[in-house]
Amino acid sequence: MSAKFVCQKCGASHPKWQGQCNDCGQWHSLVEEVAQSSKSNKNLTTRFKPKELEQFLVSLPEEDVFSSDKKRVSSLIGELDRVLGGGLVAGVVALIGGEPGIGKSTLLTQLVLKLTLAKKRFVSNKQPILYVCGEESPQQISLRIKRIAKNEHKKPKKTKQFSGQDLLEVIGQKLLLVTTTDVDQLLALIKQHQPSLLVVDSIQTLSTSDLTGASGSVGQIRECTQRLIEVVKPRGIATFLVGHVTKEGSIAGPKILEHMVDTVLEMEGERTGQLRLLRAVKNRFGATDEVGVFRLTDLGLTEVSNPSELFLDEVTQGVPGSATVCTMEGTRPLLAEIQALVVDSNLAMPRRVGRGIELSRIQVLAAVLQKHAKLPLGSKDVFLSATGGFKLKEPAIDLGCAVAVASSLKNKKLPKNTVFIGEIGLLGELRTVSFLKQRIKEAKRLGFKKIISRQSHKTIKQVLKELGC
Repeated sequence: MSAKFVCQKCGASHPKWQGQCNDCGQWHSLVEEVAQSSKSNKNLTTRFKPKELEQFLVSLPEEDVFSSDKKRVSSLIGELDRVLGGGLVAGVVALIGGEPGIGKSTLLTQLVLKLTLAKKRFVSNKQPILYVCGEESPQQISLRIKRIAKNEHKKPKKTKQFSGQDLLEVIGQKLLLVTTTDVDQLLALIKQHQPSLLVVDSIQTLSTSDLTGASGSVGQIRECTQRLIEVVKPRGIATFLVGHVTKEGSIAGPKILEHMVDTVLEMEGERTGQLRLLRAVKNRFGATDEVGVFRLTDLGLTEVSNPSELFLDEVTQGVPGSATVCTMEGTRPLLAEIQALVVDSNLAMPRRVGRGIELSRIQVLAAVLQKHAKLPLGSKDVFLSATGGFKLKEPAIDLGCAVAVASSLKNKKLPKNTVFIGEIGLLGELRTVSFLKQRIKEAKRLGFKKIISRQSHKTIKQVLKELGC
């Protein structure tokens, strides 16, 4: 096969790369693609026999038979199952991205080990797991496997018990490390071994000799991903692709890469902290509003079944500027602490700074407090932070943010065991939020006795007056 360079705007073809398209004048729009051999489309009936075409038609009853074989299989990692929508689907192609060192490879290594050591024979010697070593050598991956395996085989619930060398032998029989980065050689290995699970770490390291571009280029990523999908989907092989991220935090490569896969997962968190959050940006087999919470330890990632207790572990109640809010992540209510600091500004335009809270939200709340609560914030710097490295985006945290700012400004302590739930409108009114009953139930379960929301107060001015702020 030969390669050609195609303009992504007008579709013009060029024999070699150049900075500008000759047809439309667009700059940096040429992408390398495989040039297929031209075939005549005049006599399609002679090219394809009717019996060959029939295999591409599936009736509704036949589809029901096929779908019965595509039931979800648990990954044995509860938080991962939550984000995926209930487990692994046969033939699913998932792309997981995140900053370097955030824990992507660790999570996939734990997934591989749990399925390998599971009592239910998800992985057999005839259908092993293929792990493509694109960025790391097999020796590096084996060190991580041994470190995590020591912790995994101690859990008696869902894994078999092995000791010493037997554990490594069982893993070695069911896990094969692939050292090649040539996608065509990888496809041949997939067809030969028929794996039950495929992990590619990472997709940017794969390349094909049919294209002249280096691995990681737009053309290589798109072509390699397309060839993988064409092979794994008909065979029902669950596949995880690890992707790099750009400086802006988005997954590197062409945007079409996210459209080609079934699921796009993003792992985030502060690298200096232990908290790791796994979100689904796209999911064809489940919801995209769920979040998985993990804690990073020396032995890998540990599931956090009750994140509220983690976020409130070091809550500083009874201190001016600290307020507790309740946010929803999918169907899970989470309690978190918001801290505010209001100080005199030495600048002509006071600063509004947020960590884990959107800057636009802080600016709007400061304007509402200045207009309707008569708080002198025009000459004050306002700093807001969501503790624990958690990013809070939903409007239900408005009331907690506003109360924290007023508390810091007046140097007034807020009542202990109080949760603030509510959205604040531009007119200073409190608005009802969704899933209020679930939020209140979670707050009371964790020992919070008083709930301030739309049910108890109508405006932010009433709330601040009762609190003495």
